Amino acid sequence: MSDEIRPGAGVANTVSFTSMASGTREDYELLERLEAEFAAGAAERVLDQLRGLAGSLGGYQVDRLEHSLQTATRAHLDHADEEMVVAALLHDIGDLLSPHNHSELAAAVLRPYVSEETWWIVRQHGLFQSYYYAHHHGGDRHARDRYIDHPWYQAAVDFCHRWDQPSFDPAFQSLPLAFFEPMVRRIFARQPFSTVA
Repeated sequence: MSDEIRPGAGVANTVSFTSMASGTREDYELLERLEAEFAAGAAERVLDQLRGLAGSLGGYQVDRLEHSLQTATRAHLDHADEEMVVAALLHDIGDLLSPHNHSELAAAVLRPYVSEETWWIVRQHGLFQSYYYAHHHGGDRHARDRYIDHPWYQAAVDFCHRWDQPSFDPAFQSLPLAFFEPMVRRIFARQPFSTVA
């Protein structure tokens, strides 16, 4: 481009291209740096999403934020490791954006930072949780049994039975979000994909 002004030219922190095929090495190095800076804020965005569950989804005796705090508190009191406590805290963060497949959304958010087992449990918890209610509206409460030979089947059953399904109790004394925030920050500070096979 001779005398033309290139898109992004002279603008700090902006690539020169309008089509990815035209990008330069410098463009992609800039994007890599900016994406790394943005990714470093993932924990705070996840916590903001979690806070957004306050007052959500009526009909229950507690809102989704309190349910999440109760689930995480139960996991913590049950001596689950920090990764699983964070997974218990965040297992329903997909409810606001994607109520019909919230498990998959929550699992996708966690996947780069947690083990395959933790990812799988969060991804499947919606199906496994349906054991407690599906039969009341014509569904198959045993749908989870298609995974009965899966190595993490029992862990998902336990996640739902011990922590998720009993966590709708307004009398339960859950730990405050501030207790869990450092855990979330530590998990999301991990090298992405470091534990994903």
